[in-house]
Amino acid sequence: MGIRKQIASVFTLGLSLVGVSCSSLAVDPPEVKSPLDLTVKDIEGNDVDLSQYKGKAVLIVNVASKCGLTPQYDALEAVYRKYKDRGLVVLGFPANNFLGQEPGTNEEIATFCRTKFDVSFPMFAKISVKGEDIAPLYAWLTSEKTNPGFSGNIEWNFGKFLVDPSGKVVARFHPKTKPDAADVTAAIEKALPPAETKPEPGAPSEK
Repeated sequence: MGIRKQIASVFTLGLSLVGVSCSSLAVDPPEVKSPLDLTVKDIEGNDVDLSQYKGKAVLIVNVASKCGLTPQYDALEAVYRKYKDRGLVVLGFPANNFLGQEPGTNEEIATFCRTKFDVSFPMFAKISVKGEDIAPLYAWLTSEKTNPGFSGNIEWNFGKFLVDPSGKVVARFHPKTKPDAADVTAAIEKALPPAETKPEPGAPSEK
């Protein structure tokens, strides 16, 4: 009986130590109401306040240059060009978390995107989207505490989060779901800001 108690004590101690270790690796998400309340670095190293995109539909994507899904850049750019005048912006965040498929510098990534895919949507500095060094933006996006309903680890390159004009995340799409897939474009169209009503020619203006 004494031996059993000793074994149980050692086992309990082991579990507690594992618990401490695991909890120490957890990264608390930023205490903000929206991912658009955060400030990030663009691909040239400048600070960007994401609140400037409030009022738009925002598609946030973790991207990579040497992935089997890299051709999605074409569809991302096409979707951006199709909807940008109606209030969509695509935000690309390079990350090297998956099999080292984004090894380049920010300058190399920018050149690659411009020359290979003619990317014109905003690109940001390379970050981490999981693990101990996860960027605050992705800590927020993947936490059940801050993003219930759309939380969970990033599965691979080209995961997509859709944010509505109020700054609320309204959809998440698997990396293999193409940006121009019907369910993605339907969600984008639903999230677009209301079109501005323009007065008809000759109508009296309000004073």
